[in-house]
Amino acid sequence: MQRHSTISPLLSLPGAVAAEGPDEGVAAHYGDLFREQRALADGTGFVDLSHRGVITVTGPDRLSWLHLLLTQHVSDLPPGQATEALVLSAHGHIEHALYLVDDGTTTWIHVEPGTAGDLIAYLESMKFFYQVEVADSTDQYAVVHLPAGSIAPLPDGWTARETAYGRDVFVPRDELETYAKEVGPPIGTLALEALRIEAHRPRLGLETDHRTIPHELGWLTTAVHLDKGCYRGQETVARVHNLGRPPRRLVFLHLDGSNVTLPGHGTPLRLADDERPIGTITSSARHWELGPIALAVIKRNTPIDATLLADGGTAASQEVIVEP
Repeated sequence: MQRHSTISPLLSLPGAVAAEGPDEGVAAHYGDLFREQRALADGTGFVDLSHRGVITVTGPDRLSWLHLLLTQHVSDLPPGQATEALVLSAHGHIEHALYLVDDGTTTWIHVEPGTAGDLIAYLESMKFFYQVEVADSTDQYAVVHLPAGSIAPLPDGWTARETAYGRDVFVPRDELETYAKEVGPPIGTLALEALRIEAHRPRLGLETDHRTIPHELGWLTTAVHLDKGCYRGQETVARVHNLGRPPRRLVFLHLDGSNVTLPGHGTPLRLADDERPIGTITSSARHWELGPIALAVIKRNTPIDATLLADGGTAASQEVIVEP
């Protein structure tokens, strides 16, 4: 996967420790992880997400055209209303996750680092006779996340996605450092990840693999409209929804806190009395109130009251996200 090469200038802020993995290029934390989590929960500070891809779509047909390609109903999307959507393969597997808002003239989309190029290539291949223009705007705009309850200003003419989880602001890159000084203090991606896991929200590339379908992750409630017209992969969505039997399900885990290290992405899970793997941990974090927590994707028929064990011996208890 191609990655955008920008290294955030905010990594020069005092205490910044660079993130690794999918969040490489921005800060993982600024020296006090739990303080940063509490600040986010209290509605203060900002998270630098300038490593994410930004795509803009313009033209009079943009919403009706996107409506044909995405899992979400966007043909009548009102200006300023945020939504999520997926692009699926012909077999219904998740290929892209889009976080979008329309301002009345432009649809603004941010996506996982390294995925913008492939998504734009797909969108360009589907333009046909529609009056739309698709642009990779990552060089011009950066994403900054403000937590729910933030009173930070939004300058005139800027666009933001406002949801129950906060506000994603599309900031002109040449104004990123100035804006950061106005809306500080800075908060790293590890704090945002801990709150994402607490909120049971899946993330492309962590909770997904090449065979993931939306039903397994609970994305039917936020990113898929079950009553809209045809789009690629819709047959799988309808069939599995009607049968009610996705092969796997997302769960929230409370981890045993006695281990020094957290089980990382891809760590196998098994039942306490069985050596056979029944799933994997997809994301984990240390939460300022809940302690060590994780998301995992496991076999659908795994008993909901079963104690699970991660490789290394970490015990985990489940909370249901997707009903078995």
